[in-house]
Amino acid sequence: MKKISCLVMAAVVLVCSLTGCREQDTLVSKQGFYFDTVIKISIAGKAKKESEKTLDQCLALCQKYENIFSRTREDSEVYQINHRSTGSVKVSEDVQRLIAAAMEYYKLTDGKFDITVAPLEDLWNFTGENPRVPSPVEIQEALGKVGMSGISLEGDTLTFENDETMIDLGALAKGYIADRLKEFLREQGVSKGVINLGGNVLTLGGKSDGSPWKVGIQKPFADRNELLAVVEADGQSVVSSGIYERYFEENNKRYHHVLDPATGCPVENSLTQVTILSDSSLQGDGLSTSCLLLGYEKGRELAESLEGVEAAFVLEDGTIHTTEGMNLTEQ
Repeated sequence: MKKISCLVMAAVVLVCSLTGCREQDTLVSKQGFYFDTVIKISIAGKAKKESEKTLDQCLALCQKYENIFSRTREDSEVYQINHRSTGSVKVSEDVQRLIAAAMEYYKLTDGKFDITVAPLEDLWNFTGENPRVPSPVEIQEALGKVGMSGISLEGDTLTFENDETMIDLGALAKGYIADRLKEFLREQGVSKGVINLGGNVLTLGGKSDGSPWKVGIQKPFADRNELLAVVEADGQSVVSSGIYERYFEENNKRYHHVLDPATGCPVENSLTQVTILSDSSLQGDGLSTSCLLLGYEKGRELAESLEGVEAAFVLEDGTIHTTEGMNLTEQ
């Protein structure tokens, strides 16, 4: 019998919760459904009417970016890239930036982080109603379409060696969008608030009383509201990746959605979750997925090699290991 689990509908890796908010913060918030998940943006320090206008502009930006990065919307830029008629296509500045970031993480992980795994994702069908374990023949056929070494970016021209290669920017898009939203809010004079894109939480400053924001981290394989720990963030990003958000069980074995581009199958190591605390949400997105793919030892080594980055690693036995500067309180 097959058991299917999906904590959220989005391609995110964690549900984060905002906790510890006090009345004097006088937050004005707006929610929307973008990137296949519910998002919430909250700001302080402006009159309510002005805040609502600013938040409406933020939601409009979310729609703009969804129209660029969605892999399933037929009118999106990424969809058009994947259904190109030639080997080379012109891409927008936003796509250029994400491709460049993807190439950086591809190198940092020796090829583990790969945005061309879309054919494998489609084969396993984790987001569908009937995910399944593909046959070895099917996996090998899909692997023939995978490999970031087969794409190149020169200026605004993205070139594919294989006509069947597709890209999926979902592992980076929300981090990039969160950073752009924070940039916009600062331009509007907002200095305090929280951007929650359903797994990517990016804070602006601290709370009105001078204390940091508290971001709750989902406990792996537990109910959505059950927290593993709380991270303090003052102007920083909190992003988590885990193997528990989308998975199914078949013949008493669990298969999760984090795929190894070398084997075409779910990656197997000791990790169930990685949380990254950093200034950039794009960096948090890239590193949380990269560290999860690399496993604890190599993932920790990568996180510790980067300035301004802290990390928490949750192992299969439930133990939590953190880098030295990670301010995390277990629940």
